[in-house]
Amino acid sequence: MRIRDWTRKALFLLGIWLCFSILARGQRVDTTAYYELSGVEVVEKARRSVTREGVPLQVMNRGEIDRLGVRDLSEAVKRFSGVTVQDYGGIGGLKTVSVRSLGAKHTAVSYDGVTISDAQSGQVDISRFSLDNVEMVSLSIGQSDDIFQTARVYASAGALNIQTAKPTFRDKSFNAYAKVRTGSFGLFNPVLHYDQRLGKRWSTSLHGDFTRADGAYPYTLVNGDLVTREKRRNSDIRSYHVEGNAFGDLGGGGELSLKAYYFDSERGLPGSVNLYNKEASERLWDNNFFVQAGYRNKLDDRFTIRGLAKYNYGFTRYRDVSDKYAAGEQVDRNTQQEYYGSVGVLYTPLRYLSVALTTDLTRTRLDNNFVKGPNPRRWASQSVLAARYQDSRLTVTGSLLGTYMTDQVRTGDKPADRKRLSPAVSLSWRPFPESTFRVRASYKDIFRVPTFTDLYYLRMGNTNLRSEETSQYNVGLTWSGAAGDWLRDLHLSVDGYYNTVEDKIVVMPTMYIARMMNLGEVNIKGVDVNLSAGFPLPWKMGLRLASSYSYQYAVDVTDPAGKTYKDQIPYTPRHSGTVSLSVESRWVNVSYLMTAVGDRYALPQNIVQNRIDSYVEQSLSLNREFRFGDWGVRLQGELLNLADKNYDVIQYYPMPGRSWRLSVCVSY
Repeated sequence: MRIRDWTRKALFLLGIWLCFSILARGQRVDTTAYYELSGVEVVEKARRSVTREGVPLQVMNRGEIDRLGVRDLSEAVKRFSGVTVQDYGGIGGLKTVSVRSLGAKHTAVSYDGVTISDAQSGQVDISRFSLDNVEMVSLSIGQSDDIFQTARVYASAGALNIQTAKPTFRDKSFNAYAKVRTGSFGLFNPVLHYDQRLGKRWSTSLHGDFTRADGAYPYTLVNGDLVTREKRRNSDIRSYHVEGNAFGDLGGGGELSLKAYYFDSERGLPGSVNLYNKEASERLWDNNFFVQAGYRNKLDDRFTIRGLAKYNYGFTRYRDVSDKYAAGEQVDRNTQQEYYGSVGVLYTPLRYLSVALTTDLTRTRLDNNFVKGPNPRRWASQSVLAARYQDSRLTVTGSLLGTYMTDQVRTGDKPADRKRLSPAVSLSWRPFPESTFRVRASYKDIFRVPTFTDLYYLRMGNTNLRSEETSQYNVGLTWSGAAGDWLRDLHLSVDGYYNTVEDKIVVMPTMYIARMMNLGEVNIKGVDVNLSAGFPLPWKMGLRLASSYSYQYAVDVTDPAGKTYKDQIPYTPRHSGTVSLSVESRWVNVSYLMTAVGDRYALPQNIVQNRIDSYVEQSLSLNREFRFGDWGVRLQGELLNLADKNYDVIQYYPMPGRSWRLSVCVSY
C-alpha cells in the first residue's frame, strides 16, 4: 500500500483516539490544531467499531483469541450473543451455527471474503476450522455497513466472517512457527506455519495442521432410576488441513491474493445414546478442495473495483453397517462441484456518499451413487445495488438484492425457476455531538431457496417446495467510553429484534414415509446485550471483562389448533449468556469463561419428555510467552468443563466432561 495511504489511515485512527479521549474528559476539541506525521508505518489492523455499526456486529481478533485460549471456531462463536451452536458431541462432532433462531441454513460463513457453500445440505460444519491461522472472527446480524461485499453475503440473515492472517515482516524476510497441542481423549494436534517475503511486492504463506483423537470420553447415562458410567464410542477423528496463500502488491495495478485449500478427514459419528443403545457404526469421510483468487484496485479517489473467483470440490462418503440393510451396509457417496465468480465496483461521488454494484454468478452440481438419482445442477445469479451515507454522526445504508435461480435434473421433476427482489436498510445515529451514544435500527428481507436435499433426497424430497421468506427487524442502543484512570474502556450494546419466517421448510411424516413440506411459520422476538470493559490493576496488570446475554422467544404459530402452537421451537433456549474474565500480567495470563444455557426442547412439542435441561459450563486457561531475541516460546494450558458437568447440546448426544489441553508454540 502507498505511504500516503498508510499516513492517511494513521491520521484517521489518531483523530478518533483524540476525540474519544477528549470527550471522555468533558473537554472540547480544538479544531484549529493539526498534527503532521511523517514516515509512519502501521503494522496492526484497524478493528471495526462494534458500537458504530447500524446492525449488531461482534468481533474477536487475534489478541483476544490468544488471551482467552480459544482453539476452535465453535468456541469463539459461542461467546457471541444471539447465536446457537448445535454440537453433536465428540471430538469430531458436527457443529453448525444458527443466528437468532433462524436456522443454520440462513447463516453465511465467509472465508477470506468468499462464502463457503454447501448446496446439498445448505449448512456449513464449522468444526473443521481451527483458529491457528486466523486473524479475526466477526459476526454481523442483518446487513453490515460495509456495502462492498459479495451478493451472497447480502442473501443471508447473518454472516460469520473468518479472516486469515496476512504476513507482516519487520527486519526479517520470513516468519515461522511450530506448535504442538495435546490433551484428553487422545488429542494430538501439530501445526506448522511459514511466511516468506518475495521482493518488495510479493509474499507467500503455507499453513498445515493434523488432528487425531480417539474421543473415548466418559459420560453418565441416566435411564430412569438406573445411572451408569459409560464411554463414548465411535467418536474418533483424523483430519489434515493444508493451506497456501500468495499476496501481491501490483502498485498502481491493485492488489492480488491467491489461496489454495485442502481438507481431508475421517471421523466416527457417535450417534445417540438413548436407553440401552450405545452402539454406533456410522463413519463419514470428508474431502474438500478449493482455490480462490481476489483482485482489488483503487483506481482513484472515487472508483474501486474488485473481482473474486473460486472453484470448490467437495466429496463425502457415508457408511453405516447394520443388519437392517439388505447388503449389510449402506454407503452414500456425494460429490459437489461449484464454479463461482463475483465482480463489483465501489463509487464514491461525494465525501460522505458511496454506491456499490456487485454481481455474483454460481454454477453448482451434485452427483451421487443413488440409483436413477436426479443429479441436479443449479445456475444462480445474484446482483445487489447498495448505497451508504456516512458522516461523523449519521450512517444510513440501503440495498436491493435481485436473485434468479434455475435447476436442471437428469431424471425426475424439477422446481420452477425462482426470482426475487430483497431490500434491506439500516441506520446508526449519534444524537449528541459530544457523546458516543448511538441509536441504530435495521430491516432486512431475505429468502432461503430449498437445498438439493430438500428437493431431491430419495423419496423425502419435494420439488414443489416454496422458498422460506424471512423478515428481520432490529432496534438497538450502543455506547462506548471511559471513566478516568480506573476504567480504560467500556463498550455496551443492547438490541431488540423481531423476526418472522413464512413457508418454513419442515420434515412432515405421512402414512408411509416422511416428506419435506412448507407448513411452518415462526415468530421470533428477542434481546441481545453485550458488555465489555478494561480495568488497570497494580504491578502493570490489566483486567478484561466481557459478557453477553440473549433472550429468545421463538415460537411456532403455524396452526392455532395445533399441539405445538406458541411452543418454543426445537433447540432454542429462552435464556443464554457468557461471562469471561481475563487477567494479563508480566508473569502469566489467566482467562476464565462461564457459559450458561437454559432449558430447550428436542421436538416441537414443549412437554417434559422432550425437554433438555439447562447447564452451566466453566473453563480456565493460562498462557505465557517468553522472548529470546528473535525467538518466541508460548506455553498454554486449559481446563475445560471445570465442574465436570454432564449435559447435552443435542438430545442423547452427551458432551465431554472435565478435560485438559496443553500446547507449546515456538516462533521465529
